[in-house]
Amino acid sequence: MNGANLSTVKEAGAGVQAISSAPVVSKQARSKRPSAISRFFQKYNILPSILFFVFWELFSQVNETAKFFNPNFLPAPSVLLSEGWELAKTGIITDSLISSTIRIALGFVIGSAAAVLLGVIMSKFKTVERWFSPILNLVGPIPTLALLPLFIIWFGIGEFPKVLLIAWTTFIPVLVYTLDGFKSVPSTLIRSALSLGASERQIFTRVMLPSAIPNFLVGAQVSLGLSFSALIVSEMMGAKSGLGYIIVDARNYFKISNMFIAIILIGLEYSLFSYLLKLVERRVMAWRKGGLRDAIEK
Repeated sequence: MNGANLSTVKEAGAGVQAISSAPVVSKQARSKRPSAISRFFQKYNILPSILFFVFWELFSQVNETAKFFNPNFLPAPSVLLSEGWELAKTGIITDSLISSTIRIALGFVIGSAAAVLLGVIMSKFKTVERWFSPILNLVGPIPTLALLPLFIIWFGIGEFPKVLLIAWTTFIPVLVYTLDGFKSVPSTLIRSALSLGASERQIFTRVMLPSAIPNFLVGAQVSLGLSFSALIVSEMMGAKSGLGYIIVDARNYFKISNMFIAIILIGLEYSLFSYLLKLVERRVMAWRKGGLRDAIEK
């Protein structure tokens, strides 16, 4: 057998071996691949929430029999689901969700935009920072509940004071984190940009602003929870719709199930807003990797 025929036989044998081993590799890969349900639970991490409600249901059912305390004080999730469906038929839940969502979205966007704008000005002009910092340190720690009566006296009980209160609650944390982001830009990056002939505008847009975005997103996450607290507090006083209004109405008529329904809806709506913020963070900060989990090889 000459050299050409020998090479042909070897290539054919290698091809047969590759074909015969291919199904085994693909089968092993398929066996290691998680199912669609597993991928869904891993992506959205809803298993802890499901287990929480299952435990709540079991405990409520046991309490119905053992009477550790009044069962009406802690209705089971199945009861809340049934009564929530009946309440939804009246349109109260839909109207309240729409009202609360509009208020929190407007207040959060206005407060964040104002914080970023002032943060840019304070980081650019030291005189502005020197004048505003003492004022912010003075009024920043004041609780939202303490300001609500003043807002109602000054602006009435309409939508404007509610949105303004949410905006103010959002404003302080976002401003603090944004300023910290601008101040944390490494000086070596700025010097490198200057050495390459970058203008002041290019340094701000290409160096400082991208470096401050992670801090801004952290401040947005922190202020989101505070904004929801301001939303519910404002809806508990002088509102005719909203999730806070449902809680107050349920308190007045001792409808504990309605209280729990509104509380769960608040948690679900906050989770949705938080997920949207994290989605934005993953899109904007897709380049950033780090931390212990990324450092350890798996």
